[in-house]
Amino acid sequence: MKALAVLETFPPIAPAIERTLVNAPDARVVHLTTQCCNCSLRELCLPCGVREAAPPRMDEPVFTRRHVNKGGHFYRAGDKLTSVYALRSGFARHNMMLMDGRDQVIGFFMAGDLMGLDGIQTGQHACEATALEDSEVCMIPFARLERMSLGIPAIHQHLQRLMGREITRAHGHLLSLGSMCAEQRLAKFLLHLSRCYAGRGYSATLFNLRMTREDISSYLGLKIETVSRTLSRFQKRGLITVQSKVIEITDFDGLQRVVGDSASGESAPLT
Repeated sequence: MKALAVLETFPPIAPAIERTLVNAPDARVVHLTTQCCNCSLRELCLPCGVREAAPPRMDEPVFTRRHVNKGGHFYRAGDKLTSVYALRSGFARHNMMLMDGRDQVIGFFMAGDLMGLDGIQTGQHACEATALEDSEVCMIPFARLERMSLGIPAIHQHLQRLMGREITRAHGHLLSLGSMCAEQRLAKFLLHLSRCYAGRGYSATLFNLRMTREDISSYLGLKIETVSRTLSRFQKRGLITVQSKVIEITDFDGLQRVVGDSASGESAPLT
């Protein structure tokens, strides 16, 4: 009953915010018609933490769905944090501008990932998220999310887990950049993609690289030529087959030996 009382006090999404998003050239906003508890991504997404805490109210359209065309932005660096975004479909690139003006890719998002956590510390996004293909997100107003986390422990705990996972991921990525050679970095990246796709019910062995070679090279701290040559070497050794952006992993054990690890671990956002 306490959880229901908290939820009943939430106001609707601010009309000004909805008007701004509807008028954006690369976006289209509609109210949710698919209930959260029936969503195929519910076990990967933020609202799943609320299901048992307040199941009678989770069917209500308290979130907003936004469509973003390929090349469009979910948010830009410097934008005020108004919402966090649960990626329902599509693929996104997470990047930031360095002091010398270079654009640095710091991660990727796929369906089920939560975007926008970079804005929590200051109230402004430090990075930008760009759609690599036509995508759709469920927008969760951050002010509402904060109030919900105060009234429903399950949401507070889920947010803590998400942010803890981000810290662990960031440390792991820094470690790979500082201690792994080019082959190890790329092998680890492919294995991680494989686990992420498998965790969402897709093939673990055959998938598309939604990002460009340039995006991959920026993320892994390599030259584009190095990425292309390493993929070719992996193919010659029978570890993978490459057809443009289509990757098929033909030897998991071989890739794991390249990394020098069992490549075990939880499927996490590619950020």
